[in-house]
Amino acid sequence: MKEILILGAGKSATLLIEYLGKACQEFGWKLCVCDSDLAMAQAKVRGIKSAYAVSVDVNHGPERVKLIKKADLVISMLPPHLHYWVAQDCLQYSRHLLTASYVDQNLRHLALEIKQKDLLFLCETGLDPGIDHMSAMKLINEIRSKGGKIISFKSHCGGLVAPESDNNPWHYKITWNPGNIVMAGHSGAIFKSANQLISRPYREVFQHCQEVEVPGLGNLAWYPNRDSISYQHTYGLEDTSEFIRTTLRHPAFCTGWNAVVNLGLTDTEDEALIKKCQTYSEWFELKTTSAPEIREHYLGDTLVRELLAYLELDSPDPITVEKKCSAALLQAIIEKKLAMSPRDHDMIVMLHEIAYESNGKNYLTTSTLIVKGEDQQRTAMAKTVGLPLGIAAKLILTGKIPTRGLHIPVLPEIYEPVLAELESNGIRFIEQNLVY
Repeated sequence: MKEILILGAGKSATLLIEYLGKACQEFGWKLCVCDSDLAMAQAKVRGIKSAYAVSVDVNHGPERVKLIKKADLVISMLPPHLHYWVAQDCLQYSRHLLTASYVDQNLRHLALEIKQKDLLFLCETGLDPGIDHMSAMKLINEIRSKGGKIISFKSHCGGLVAPESDNNPWHYKITWNPGNIVMAGHSGAIFKSANQLISRPYREVFQHCQEVEVPGLGNLAWYPNRDSISYQHTYGLEDTSEFIRTTLRHPAFCTGWNAVVNLGLTDTEDEALIKKCQTYSEWFELKTTSAPEIREHYLGDTLVRELLAYLELDSPDPITVEKKCSAALLQAIIEKKLAMSPRDHDMIVMLHEIAYESNGKNYLTTSTLIVKGEDQQRTAMAKTVGLPLGIAAKLILTGKIPTRGLHIPVLPEIYEPVLAELESNGIRFIEQNLVY
């Protein structure tokens, strides 16, 4: 009997567990869900006859290995820094591995051995990265098959709040890891525009946010992701004049977050400074008065003042969280002020824009995906992160994805069947092709 092991049962794993639970019942497999929070794991598998929950310390090698040895395929939903440990175990005991996380240098060093052991380690198979790769490569290959030459590639994606739940001036609520939200853009960004490599340091990432019209939603703003250029070769688009991968937000969010960053409210190296502060208002005053010109520039903007006031950064409340740095204090604030309420729905928006030449004409192909969550468990984020992993796992174990080695889902033999089943589960792109 085949067994699938899921390591991590957090928010993004809900629909993954549900999907694989049904697959296991259909094929006579078993599903093991492991999380440090046993009660949560048990709640996620409740009602699934073929599934069971366990709790082990994944940092403890023998406990982790015991679970991995029992499985045929492992899906790691753990924090990215733990994937390498899991990968080494999967390699040693010849188990397939899937993750939604980026391929790092440690995994690349294992590539030859993964291939030699006839295993598939499939990474970047969630939403972004994941569905973005698959849907983009589908469009790119379709354009090439018609003789088109791609000039410009833009890929936008954002986890947002659905319009019916949008009731704050930031037009944003937390739908995923709040720590990642606070540190977004921290590594800066590099992309290609007008045949030039553009490099933006952290404090400029949110300064030049352009807008794009999303069918049915109106205009959203975008800021560039970390390193778009590393995917040019992956997509075979080295010769395009423009290549950029971005994150979507409401224009007001980008205005406000640009101020937050440049006022130093996301600093990670200022513990000594903030230890002097007893209240949030003391912290905010200390941070914003250290650079008067910056304070005047940003706090002189009416919209910025409104956005910062909503967060209550100048609250007289005592600081009750650990004063590790400004970023930690800010995270505590947004977890409270930008939280999803029980009745709120989240929303995933993805938009590809590909300009190309064919037979002497210029075309623009757009492909749009909008997915809304149903409730606090069946969120849009959980659907779009979890379902691609679940579908890929089923296809691997049924022999419908025979590919082996270290991969991301840019090969037709991977993305075609996964996209087809995603569509049958309501995750469907709407494409338009315009002459311009």
